[in-house]
Order: sequence, then structure tokens, then C-alpha cells
Amino acid sequence: MNINGSSVVVTGGASGLGAATARRLTDEGAKVVILDLPTSAGDQVAADIGAIFVPADVTDPETVNEALDAAETLAPLRALVHCAGRGGTLRLVDRDGNPGSLEVYESLVRTNLIGSFNVLRLSAARMAKNEELDGERGVCILTASIAAYEGQIGQIPYASSKAGIVGMTLVAARDLARKHIRVMTIAPGLFDTPILSRLSEEFRDSLAQSVPHPSRLGTPEEYASLAQHIIANPMLNGETIRLDGAVRMAPR
Repeated sequence: MNINGSSVVVTGGASGLGAATARRLTDEGAKVVILDLPTSAGDQVAADIGAIFVPADVTDPETVNEALDAAETLAPLRALVHCAGRGGTLRLVDRDGNPGSLEVYESLVRTNLIGSFNVLRLSAARMAKNEELDGERGVCILTASIAAYEGQIGQIPYASSKAGIVGMTLVAARDLARKHIRVMTIAPGLFDTPILSRLSEEFRDSLAQSVPHPSRLGTPEEYASLAQHIIANPMLNGETIRLDGAVRMAPR
């Protein structure tokens, strides 16, 4: 699909993978709406790249619809790139022998998995009303993680929420096929994002060296490049693409 002149919503677009994607799609001629939390740097990023920022929580239908409304005032909504999400650690049994927190688990799954479903369903309903362009009405790109396949100890809420996104992908693509809307997921590996920036340089270097080739952390621009290609390539549908340099995570 040629995205030039169409509107795109990028969730989590104020930083990291989302910010790089928003910039790349703007450069491709798309009219980009950045959806991110009110406390994010969304205003600044949007101003820098010529996009629009709408503060929203991906789990809240009302504010997500506000972002979609803003996109449709610019042009037909043809693409969603859903990067918003968060990490968190939890052990099933803590050091004192207590069971892991159900509240922590529910909170993370709500943001990552339920948030993905909420944004996907609301965006797809808008796209289904579009006139066809290049034989399709829209494309939705979700973001999982290689933790969906090789979650490490302590990642049980994060890994299971991302595995849910992987499981959602083919079903959603089949569900929306008659409406000519594609659904794809990107599963990044070890990427140089704000989450990893909190770690020591020594630990970041050790993570980079664990990647077979290229032996470094991925860049947000590489994620954005794949997202752009998915939008452009109409045969990419119903699949999760690992973007990880062939790394496979150890238990710890």
C-alpha cells in the first residue's frame, strides 16, 4: 500500500520504536498521529517531525477514539503501528516464599495485551469503512517480543502478554481478510530503546554481544524500516516476524 497522503496512527510514538516509525512514515508522506501518554514527550516529537500528538491510554476506548478521530480529520486512516507497551518483572514465588502479585500481572497484561486488542479493534472498525486503495483498506502492525517465545525468569507477565499478541495475529488477519485489512506483528529482540537505557553500559554491552549477527543492539530505525515495508508489501499478512539478529534468549 502506498501510504502517501493517508493517515497513520502510531501508538507509543513519543519515544523508541514508535518515534522512529512516526518519523519514517512522515518522511514517506503519511499524515501521522502520535498516540502516547499525557506524560510523554509526544508534543515535542510531533512538533519535530510535523505530526499531531493526541494524549491517550491504549486501554481506554474514549481517548483512543479521540486519536482515531484526529487521524480521520487529516485523511482516511490506512495504517496502525502499535508500539505502546511496558515491561515489568515478577517471580511466581518471591524470596520470602510468597506468591507473586496478581495485581502486577493483571496490570501488565492489561496494558500490553488488552491494550493491543483495544487499539486493533477500534482502528479496524475505522479502516473497514474506507474505499479500497491498491486492493486493500488498511494494515495493522502490532508489536510483540522474542520474549513471547523465550521469556526469561521473572518475565512471566511480559512474556505471556506478548505471546498473546503473537496468538492474536493470524486470527485477526483471518477475521479481517474479507474487509481487506491486513494484520502483522513484529517481535523485536534486543533493541536500543528507553527500556534498555536504564541498564548499565556494561550490561548493555553484554546483551549486544549475545546477538549472533549483527552483534549489537537493534536500532529503532531498523524496526521502522520493517514497519514501512510491511505496509508497502501486500503479501505480508497474518505473520509474526522476529527482528532479532538470530538471538535466542537464555533462561536468565
